[in-house]
Amino acid sequence: MPPILVTGAAGFIGFHVAQRLLADGQEVVGVDNLNAYYDPALKRARLDRLIPHPAFRFERLDVSDRSGMADLFRRSQPVRVVHLAAQAGVRYSLQNPSAYVDANLVGFLNILEGCRHQAVEHLVFASSSSVYGANTRLPFSVHDNVDHPLSLYAATKKANELMAHSYAHLYGLPCTGLRFFTVYGPWGRPDMALFLFTQAILEGRPIDVFNDGKMQRDFTFVDDVVDATVAAAERGEGLYNVGGGSPASLNEALRHIGEIAGVPVPLVREETARGHVRSTWADTTRARRDLGWAPRVGLREGLERQIDALRALSPSTRAAA
Repeated sequence: MPPILVTGAAGFIGFHVAQRLLADGQEVVGVDNLNAYYDPALKRARLDRLIPHPAFRFERLDVSDRSGMADLFRRSQPVRVVHLAAQAGVRYSLQNPSAYVDANLVGFLNILEGCRHQAVEHLVFASSSSVYGANTRLPFSVHDNVDHPLSLYAATKKANELMAHSYAHLYGLPCTGLRFFTVYGPWGRPDMALFLFTQAILEGRPIDVFNDGKMQRDFTFVDDVVDATVAAAERGEGLYNVGGGSPASLNEALRHIGEIAGVPVPLVREETARGHVRSTWADTTRARRDLGWAPRVGLREGLERQIDALRALSPSTRAAA
């Protein structure tokens, strides 16, 4: 059976997608560069749960390595590609813009070229709700104009969508872009708000809250994201919103975390960070129609599962997170 190539396999979403594909009986080639954007020990701990599986093979490689990626495509001959490797984060793009050009633009071009030359049947790639930028009409629809990104990160994700569209047109490469909305859950990225909040609350540390906690996000549990990604790899094509469908304020999320953890929530109020939008909300009509997908895990349940998983981590892994 030809394998499925999953980039960013040691990352938060990539790890969960690889686990699901392996459980479904697929062979998976996982790619990651294990960079230090956050502690690589957490990425290695995720890999430690994948590597023992006989149908999983790991390749340590940067997607921006043109010759390395071309060689990997030739050797692996993947039938499908799930491209989740990227330089993430809005605030970090203000500090290190070159990382976003290398990983998100050069890296994505290498993925497209590999798919083209090896006649890959389908490319699924991660876009982001950040592409909606300055849009104010809610909920966000895949039919909305997205020409006003508020961060370089968002601009690179919009560029990915355009690049995929051109390759689909020029070379007949089936491409599906998934605009993820604020993903959270077990084994999450430690730079993401809900993970930061949960870790801080469990450790009794104060939390920096921007805009008095009034910013709203369409929080999406990682299992729902995996469901959408697997469904898209099988039958999707085009652009889809993948969101929880019920936006909540940061204050509401903090209240849930405090109640679940059974501890007070000390806050430090901060001004709104540059590049962040006030509200996100996904119109998931197209994903429901085309993919037969709908989110299943509500915010309260998802936070309970995230807290249980964080408490279960080993001390060293938890420290890395």
